[in-house]
Amino acid sequence: MVLFLVKSMVEHEKPASWWQRIIQKLSAVSPFSNILAESLHHLDRFVLRVSGERTTATCLLTGLPVVWVTTIGARSGEQRTTPLLSLQDGERLVLIATSFGRSRNPGWYYNIKANPNVNVSFNGCSGTYVAREVTGEERESYWRQAVSLYPGYGAYKERAGERLIPVIVLTPEET
Repeated sequence: MVLFLVKSMVEHEKPASWWQRIIQKLSAVSPFSNILAESLHHLDRFVLRVSGERTTATCLLTGLPVVWVTTIGARSGEQRTTPLLSLQDGERLVLIATSFGRSRNPGWYYNIKANPNVNVSFNGCSGTYVAREVTGEERESYWRQAVSLYPGYGAYKERAGERLIPVIVLTPEET
């Protein structure tokens, strides 16, 4: 199923339109990103449901690839599903834990650190992955790719201050 997920992501790649690029720029601006941080995941869930699990509000508004990552809560032990931007590197997926530039890492990051086995869904396909945080040159390479995909990550890095934004690589689970 992982191959179908990756193929589905490749088939849906297309450049962002002019208005989607404007929304991308706006989403990097502090007041706007604060609003998005609090509300976009709710809107994403609604759009995902009404689109028959084919798209999200983030994807429609920005043209960026959004996957649904299901983790196990670090403290609760309950399943948590979060829409996240994703880079693709062959069969691997890359997540950037910006939390919109907040001073603290996002909750999903702590869930992954405690329980690295995750499920990822995109366009009706899903697969099981194992997560690991990358460091050094591997992290820097993925960070550059992320900023190339979405320049707003640069603004998030500035707002995050001293916090080093984690980069997580998801590798398909061996079956």
